[in-house]
Amino acid sequence: MDMPIINDCAATSCAYNRESTCHALAITVGDPGHAHCDTFIDSGARGGDMSSTGRVGACKMSECRHNDQLECRAPGITVGFQQNAADCLTYAPA
Repeated sequence: MDMPIINDCAATSCAYNRESTCHALAITVGDPGHAHCDTFIDSGARGGDMSSTGRVGACKMSECRHNDQLECRAPGITVGFQQNAADCLTYAPA
């Protein structure tokens, strides 16, 4: 299984974000009841792998229509802000 790519990330203050591109090797999405990007780190320090684009490693949003056994099956996702939190905007209730 290929991990879904993060097509766009509006969380520009995240340590893994450079020019709206995520460079974390894999992110985790979700906490109880909300599709947050759990990998989001608000920091001036920069990290990640500049030679790769981030992917979804795990998704705890079992009620999302893209979720299959806690793995994301969407072809790609978008991360942006909802209610001042970095969220998976691709999340869709099943």
